[in-house]
Amino acid sequence: MGEPMKIAQIAPLTESVPPRLYGGTERIVAWLTDELVRQGHDVTLYASGDSRTSARLVAATPEAIRLRDDMTDPLAHTVRMVELVARDAAQFDVLHFHIDHIHYPVVKRLATPALTTMHGRMDLPDLPLLFDAFPDTPLVSISDSQREPLPGINWIATVPHGLPMDQITPTLERGSYLAFLGRTSPEKGIEEAIEIARRADMPLRVAAKVDAVDHEYFEQSIRPLLERGGHVDFVGEISDAQKDDFLGHAAATLFPIDWPEPFGLVMIESAARGTPVLAFRSGSVPEVIEEGVSGLIVDDVDAAVAAVPRLLDLPRDRVRAAVERRFGVERMAGDYVDLYQRLARDRGTGATSNVADFAITQGTPREPNQTVDQEVASSPSS
Repeated sequence: MGEPMKIAQIAPLTESVPPRLYGGTERIVAWLTDELVRQGHDVTLYASGDSRTSARLVAATPEAIRLRDDMTDPLAHTVRMVELVARDAAQFDVLHFHIDHIHYPVVKRLATPALTTMHGRMDLPDLPLLFDAFPDTPLVSISDSQREPLPGINWIATVPHGLPMDQITPTLERGSYLAFLGRTSPEKGIEEAIEIARRADMPLRVAAKVDAVDHEYFEQSIRPLLERGGHVDFVGEISDAQKDDFLGHAAATLFPIDWPEPFGLVMIESAARGTPVLAFRSGSVPEVIEEGVSGLIVDDVDAAVAAVPRLLDLPRDRVRAAVERRFGVERMAGDYVDLYQRLARDRGTGATSNVADFAITQGTPREPNQTVDQEVASSPSS
């Protein structure tokens, strides 16, 4: 893997790294950061002060913004964090951003190479104008389908997410209920999940976050379904530590999405615990689910109901093995290190990095470098 690198990871501030409860991007940043440290790299994490990491921590806010009533302008804190990164940039070999696009004007003017993993949807109408203004910004997609709305921008690689498999305990005995894990928003398909479970005559447990933006939808559309009683148990948000029990003891996980899902971390979190996934064919789903092995892919509620018996018969050891084979954190970190090294070399030679320079897709696990310990500094740099 070459010499150890000095790497900055820049995380969103809304949640801690990893998040206490719901949160996908922050959880990926946590796993990636800790694995990079384990592989011997010198990593600094810019995140909220309540983050837990084996890297050096630069606290851009005292706590995650979602937990603070006195932080009314998240953008102000993110802009400040970008300035902290710019101030320290010369210390690093590479800067890795996970905060969408607010940093583009700053990093364009820095000598240190930078890349940005896009964690969200790319079909928003304002994005083409943005990327027209920053055509050389190196971007990483988390699935190939994520690129489809904007195929011509500077995608340099697709790096699928990866999990620390040694921290996740599979359950090889089939559970008795169906599970739904996510947000209570229409595009996540919670109404469809409730209908599928009802028609399949199985209980459904729902571990879901109710964002402020989804509160009205939840009260008007979801709460009446819950109040009917019977087969739905709404348990609310759960922590990462609770997922072994919640997902592992489910018979299957329902993922009936209705949007261009960029990746869908729930799918591999469930399968890593041995629990197969029943997902609607949208976004990244066909790239993540290994059809007939880690789950089944269907097109509508009728097909989902019909597929439940076959889904429950999928061998849970094979479900787990499919995720281990393709979605381990070692592979994810190794893919990113390949990108970091190439960007650093290109910056040294004056070359411009673009998608033609890279060929990273869903790779195979690689041997990590020897682990080193690093001191955690929990206060902001001055």
